[in-house]
Amino acid sequence: MSHSTLRRRLTTAVAAAAALLTLTSLTAACSASSDASVTADGRTVLRYEGAPAQVIYPELAEALGYFDDVELEWIGDNGNGPQSLQNTATNQVEFGGAFNGAVIKAQAGGSPLTSVLGYYGADTQSFQGYYVLDDSPIREARDLIGKKVGMNTLGAHHEFLVREWLAQQGLTNDEIAQVELIVVPPVNTEQALREGQIDVGTLGSVFRETAVERGGLRPLFTDESLFGAFTYGTLAFRDDFIANNRDAVEDFVQGTARAIRWAQITPREDVVAKFEEIIDTRGRNENTDLVGYWKSTGIAGPGGVITDREIQIWLDWLTRNGELDEGALAASDVYTNEFNPYANGTYDPNSGPNGEPVEEAVQ
Repeated sequence: MSHSTLRRRLTTAVAAAAALLTLTSLTAACSASSDASVTADGRTVLRYEGAPAQVIYPELAEALGYFDDVELEWIGDNGNGPQSLQNTATNQVEFGGAFNGAVIKAQAGGSPLTSVLGYYGADTQSFQGYYVLDDSPIREARDLIGKKVGMNTLGAHHEFLVREWLAQQGLTNDEIAQVELIVVPPVNTEQALREGQIDVGTLGSVFRETAVERGGLRPLFTDESLFGAFTYGTLAFRDDFIANNRDAVEDFVQGTARAIRWAQITPREDVVAKFEEIIDTRGRNENTDLVGYWKSTGIAGPGGVITDREIQIWLDWLTRNGELDEGALAASDVYTNEFNPYANGTYDPNSGPNGEPVEEAVQ
């Protein structure tokens, strides 16, 4: 099979997502209103998608009372980053979140989005591992040629990280194109790996913890092993929404940044207890089993401050792989820290959620 054919097979999902985002964002730009609903007491309503049986940081911010001018409206759950960006671009929600590489792809495809806050990443406590069976002959990157790697979605975090690791380990583009990336729901990944349906399985959070507890698996690499403590994903708003609702966006970012900072410096057991309280009281017919596996935010910057490196590394990656024209986007085109109190001078970056001195962060 030719290199071009193999490359198309691996990047079909990415290209399709970018094309869809281009079309839908143009539709949104022409027909969607940037006017937000307002509550009786004058708060701007922000529609959003959550995560089942989990607490996202904007929800934590609202529960901690960190918002003054906005109110969240949950419209359902969604764990797919590219879909979250599409829903944001088409005015189905006000903000969404995804892996930074997917954000860049969406922007390059014409989606009018700007990242405002980091919201997930990896550190030594919270990471995604790429696991094989203990007796697997796969020991190094070259052993993956012709093998199957299972992940929850293509065109997002896991595809980029697998391909980046293979490149760092010295594989050529032709060789990388021979590694088959397939979609496997996280709940099925461990079983698919143990039954030999895939050769490598992507496991994180509760799925990694329980699979490792059962034994018989070993990590080939982790996302934390690639770049150390690193923020991988950001929350984004539509550009027109930011332009027309700056006060609301500023309030959202400051509140969410403070909630992230609270979680970064608060003992784990207290964070988990707060998550359990939020889930128990929001009435979505969920249990709290998953949050017990929460270890840390995984977010590198205080309060989700975004750095150039967290964006530039994926701009360079996409350019190097021929998926983005040289100079098409600069890091400053992708994100802004102007609303984040830990970046705009409101709070010292080492302070707590109310600007108070912090001697030593828990995480």
